[in-house]
Amino acid sequence: MLEELEERRARLVKLAEEAELRRNELNAEASRWASKRDRLNKLTRELIAKAQEHKAKREEYNRIVAENKPKRDKLNEESNRYYAEIDKLRKKYNMESIRSFEELRKELDRLEFKQQVEVLTPDKERQLVERIAALQKEFERRKREIAQNEKMKELLDKAQSLREEAHKYHEKVISAAKIAQEHHDKMLATFREIDKVRKEADEAHRKFVEVQENADLEHKAFIRYQREIRDFDKLINGLKKKMREDRAFRDRIESRKRAKELYVQFKRGEKLSTEDLLLLQRSWMS
Repeated sequence: MLEELEERRARLVKLAEEAELRRNELNAEASRWASKRDRLNKLTRELIAKAQEHKAKREEYNRIVAENKPKRDKLNEESNRYYAEIDKLRKKYNMESIRSFEELRKELDRLEFKQQVEVLTPDKERQLVERIAALQKEFERRKREIAQNEKMKELLDKAQSLREEAHKYHEKVISAAKIAQEHHDKMLATFREIDKVRKEADEAHRKFVEVQENADLEHKAFIRYQREIRDFDKLINGLKKKMREDRAFRDRIESRKRAKELYVQFKRGEKLSTEDLLLLQRSWMS
């Protein structure tokens, strides 16, 4: 029975060692997943701050656009009124033109705006530059034609002065709008990166929870094996104690029986050995 108990205890010790090893390995793996999750969460916070910075910059430059656009538009409206008067005088004096002076100016503005804000292929860029150059040439021709008429020249000077002032605000609007768009694009790109990093962080957390739960199961198994080992230790130690006590009891019985025999021999006057005399003496003392 003792041998069987010791064998079962040995198996439990082995199981406990294996459970402890697996628990430690799983805890180490869980720690790695937790570190990755925390690192990704930190990166997410940094990216959010970065996105907020881009958003703030975008709003800052959008305010510049909002401040300057009405000023530009107002000056353009005033300028357009002068161009409209010029166009009326052109008709009055039978100055023929392919299109009105105002429309020509608007077309030039539209194409110049397109050139500044759009990304074009080299071929498209060349075509646009050629088109602007042709319109500018036509525009200058008409200016010279208008300059021959004093009234029209006066109106043109006023229109051009307003247009130049409007152009300054237009440059501010275009520049600010371009920068605002850049920050908007960067903000969106950052938010896309945030989504990606968050998914990685969520996956790392899921793995952490999964591995940690398995580690906890191994720890519970280890504790259970340890408890069972202690129970077996109690059984084995109790059994060994009982066996020792039983052996001592049997030894005492045997000693007393032998002492009685020696006592009979002693009374008969038989010679006893020193060892027999000591045994007989111990039996009298016990």
